[in-house]
Amino acid sequence: MTSTKRLVALDAFRGATIALMIMVNNPGSWGHIYSPLEHSKWSGCTLTDLVFPFFLFIVGVSMWFAFRKFNHQFTKPAVIKIIKRSLIIFGIGLFLQTLRPVNSFAEFFTHLRIPGVLQRIGIVYGIASLICLYFDEKKVKWIGGILLIGYWILLTFSGGFSLGGNLVGRIDLLIFGTNHIYHGYGIPFDPEGLLSTIPAIVTAILGYFTGKIITTASDNKVIVKKLLLKGIEFAILGYLWGMFFPINKPIWTSSYVIYTGGLAMIILGIAIYLIDIKGYKKFTQPLVVFGMNPLFIFVLSSFVTRTLIFVIRWRTADGGIMTAKTWLYQNFFMPLANNVEINASFLFAILTIIIYWLIVDILYKKRIFIKI
Repeated sequence: MTSTKRLVALDAFRGATIALMIMVNNPGSWGHIYSPLEHSKWSGCTLTDLVFPFFLFIVGVSMWFAFRKFNHQFTKPAVIKIIKRSLIIFGIGLFLQTLRPVNSFAEFFTHLRIPGVLQRIGIVYGIASLICLYFDEKKVKWIGGILLIGYWILLTFSGGFSLGGNLVGRIDLLIFGTNHIYHGYGIPFDPEGLLSTIPAIVTAILGYFTGKIITTASDNKVIVKKLLLKGIEFAILGYLWGMFFPINKPIWTSSYVIYTGGLAMIILGIAIYLIDIKGYKKFTQPLVVFGMNPLFIFVLSSFVTRTLIFVIRWRTADGGIMTAKTWLYQNFFMPLANNVEINASFLFAILTIIIYWLIVDILYKKRIFIKI
C-alpha cells in the first residue's frame, strides 16, 4: 500500500466477529433463541454459522501482518513463537473444559472433552502459519486446493455427510472415545472434530492471502475492488459446490470454507469502503474496542459462562440443581421481559455483550492489549 495507515475496518470486523461470537454463546436459555442466532440443525448457513469461520479468517489476516517481522520466512524464532502460541491457546481451551461438575476425581479425566473452539483455533493457527511460512505462495494455494478437494473425496466415499454416517465423527470416536467429545447432537459427535479441522486450516489461509491483498494493493479503492471480486467469485463457487458437498459447519465442508471465505471478503471489502474510504468511523468505535483484545475477552467470557453454569450451583429444596445462570435468568431477566422467554433470553445475551464491552473499553482506554 502507498499508505501505512492502519485500516480501522480490520479492527471493526474483528470486533464485530468476537462480539457476535460471545453473544450467540450466551443466550439466557438455549431453548429460546431467535432463529438468526441459532446454528443450522445440520447443513445450511445461518448468521451464527458465519461467526467461527469469520474469526479463523481474521486470524489468517492477522497472521500476514504479524509475520512481516519475520519477513514471511520460515525461521527458528518464527516457528518457536507459532508453536508456543498454538500450545497456549489449545491449553487454555482444554482448561476451560475442566470447569464442569464431576462426581469423582477419576471422572474429571475420564469425561474431559478434548476438542473445542479454542483448541481448533490453536491447531488451525499453528498449522496454517507453518504452511504459509514454509512454502511459497503458489504451493500454499495448491496445498489449500488439495486439502479441500481431498476432504470432499474422502467424506464422499467413506459414508457421506449425514450426522450418523460421516467419517469425521467415526475418527473422533476412534481417537478420543465417546466420553471425550461433544454430545449436544443427540449422539457423540464433535463439531470441532479432528478431521474437520483440516479444511478449517484453509479458512485461515484464505485470510492470510487477504492480508497480502490489503498490504500490496496501491490504495484502499483497489483493496475493495479486489476483495469484492474475489469474494463474489468464492461465494458463488462455494454455493454451487454446496449442491454436491453440502454447506455444513459441524463437519466444516469444503464448500462451507469457500462460501464463508467469500462472504468474509465481501463484508470486509464493504467495511473498508464505508469506514476507511467514506469515513463512517464513529459507529465503529465499540467494535474497534472489542477487536483490540479479541481472544482475551472470548476466553474471559467462556470462563465466566462455565463458572455460572458448572461451578456456582446449589441444590434446591425439592432436590433439584439450580445454577447461577438459571437463577439470574429466572429472577432478573424473565421479569424484565414480562416473562416472555425468548425476549428474556435475548436480553441476557445483550447484557452480556454490554458487560464485556465495558471491560474491553477500560482496557482500551488504558492502552492495555492482552495477547494470547
